Amino acid sequence: MRRAVNTKDASIGSGPYSQGVAVGNMVFISGQGPLDAAGNIVSGTIEAETKLTMDNIQAIVEAGGYTMDDVVKVGVYLASLADFDRFNAVYQTYFNSPLPARTCVEAGLDGIKVEIDAIVCKTE
Repeated sequence: MRRAVNTKDASIGSGPYSQGVAVGNMVFISGQGPLDAAGNIVSGTIEAETKLTMDNIQAIVEAGGYTMDDVVKVGVYLASLADFDRFNAVYQTYFNSPLPARTCVEAGLDGIKVEIDAIVCKTE
């Protein structure tokens, strides 16, 4: 059985999708960007956009009853790979070792610098 995971502490989004979907001991988090809780884009530096995006991810993770230590896979989409090192400086502050598996690609994003999705799993 699957259920939606939603929180008022993260962007509501603008499309036909859930912030997250819980299935068994896993949560699949939809792509999140630098949007406030009302769904408005908050443009800024790559560091500021990464922080807001990761704050949204963390809010959804916690709304599902998990912690950031339960994140096992992350997909990262950067508007420019030139921002990779600056993105990583903020991103890594959200995780303890072992870090989640990750993919990072350059993507054509519409007015934002970063989008992130995640898979969360609790095994204990």
